Amino acid sequence: MNNPTNENSKNNLIIYQKYLELVYYSNDIVRKYPKSENFTLVSEIKSTIYSGLRNLMYAIKSFNKHDKLNYLNEFDINLNLLKVHIRISYKYKYISIQNYQTWSALITDICNMLGGWINSCIKK
Repeated sequence: MNNPTNENSKNNLIIYQKYLELVYYSNDIVRKYPKSENFTLVSEIKSTIYSGLRNLMYAIKSFNKHDKLNYLNEFDINLNLLKVHIRISYKYKYISIQNYQTWSALITDICNMLGGWINSCIKK
């Protein structure tokens, strides 16, 4: 017999693992950026990533539906900001088309999971 709480915990763990994969990939990529971007774009990317991780952890731990939705919405904003940073990185040729596609695919997967999570919270 499936317990809905266990099902949600399993899904939360999957999105958390996928996001950690994004963190690792992002950190590997930004190491290759020009030194001149270390205090600007690189700093902004890292800040956005870790802010997203913080919001994800708060959402996972939150029992209050309203608080959880707020954290999930903040997390969604972080992901959208990260998409913009990646587009800028590609435009200025700091990353290759392959890096851009891989990075975007990771974010898209997480966004799809997040959308499902938000919808399940709204339906409860």
